[in-house]
Amino acid sequence: MDDLNKPFLITKSLYPENQETPIKFLPHHLIPTNYHFKRNHFNYPKILTQNFLLPISGEVVKSVTFYFNQIINFPATTFTGLLECAGNNRSKFDPKTFGEQWEEGAISQGRWRGVSLSKLLSQTGLTTDAKEVLFEGYDFGKREDSDNYVPFARSLPLKIALHPDTIIAYEYNDKLLSIKHGFPLRLIVPGWYGMASVKWLKKITVINYPFTGPFQAIDYVYYPKDIEPFPVTTTNVNSIIQYPLNYSILDAGNHTIEGIAWSGEGDITTVEISFDGLHWSNAVLLKNTTEPYTWTKWKYQWNALEGEYTIFCRATDSKGRRQPMNAFWNKKGYGYNATPKAHVKIT
Repeated sequence: MDDLNKPFLITKSLYPENQETPIKFLPHHLIPTNYHFKRNHFNYPKILTQNFLLPISGEVVKSVTFYFNQIINFPATTFTGLLECAGNNRSKFDPKTFGEQWEEGAISQGRWRGVSLSKLLSQTGLTTDAKEVLFEGYDFGKREDSDNYVPFARSLPLKIALHPDTIIAYEYNDKLLSIKHGFPLRLIVPGWYGMASVKWLKKITVINYPFTGPFQAIDYVYYPKDIEPFPVTTTNVNSIIQYPLNYSILDAGNHTIEGIAWSGEGDITTVEISFDGLHWSNAVLLKNTTEPYTWTKWKYQWNALEGEYTIFCRATDSKGRRQPMNAFWNKKGYGYNATPKAHVKIT
């Protein structure tokens, strides 16, 4: 492909840098680093000598500082998995919500390699009071709701932190992480929205209380209209239509409607296509069952006759979760997963 015809990342903001993956134009199973979306709350941290040390302390039997070279020499865990920003598709909420107005591209997928966090915690041991594991990144700055400088920091419940596939990652697609994606070390939490996968890890602290930092107790919380707030955690069942593009004009004849579907809990079991939102037909799923954390490609053969159509797509996962026709509205615009639509004209 000629460079002039290659898609570009879609810039949402420059300071901090937030850019979308051109997801509708990329057929790749592994999204290259230069196309992986960027989500930042602050400017990029400077990479200094201390960035290559990772101390673990708190409710542990012994505090240990791990060197980067130690970490990469532990037995590695490697898997292919997607990351989706919790605000992906936020621009589609009606009424509008607070936050970066992402379209469909705050999602990417690649092969992560690192050391299981549980292996590192087995070196430190845990006290009987351990409840959560707190992760702090080197990125910091002022929030709009405060004059104080704060780091990006979040915690995980002990059960999730000790899952064998929760890893301290140092490679993406068989190369060291790029600086803009968390080099030298970042957390990867498969199945959870991307905010959990803290970048530029500075330190890990095992704590005996619920963490209430601003990126845990204020941001990344669902604030619905009529029920109590609750935390953003696992990725909702979701899908997109990659072809045809919205508002396409196509010739009559055979077309392959295609896209991807994913879920943070369980596998995608069905993807259905409709042209009226009432009657549904199954698409063909193309899924590697040995990769539980990846999206599922799907295709549907359509003999298109002249006219105007709205194509609907919905996915269902093995936990019985199905995409709704309308998104679950919440004040900060997280977890959008309404049934996607593509309007097309056939001539």
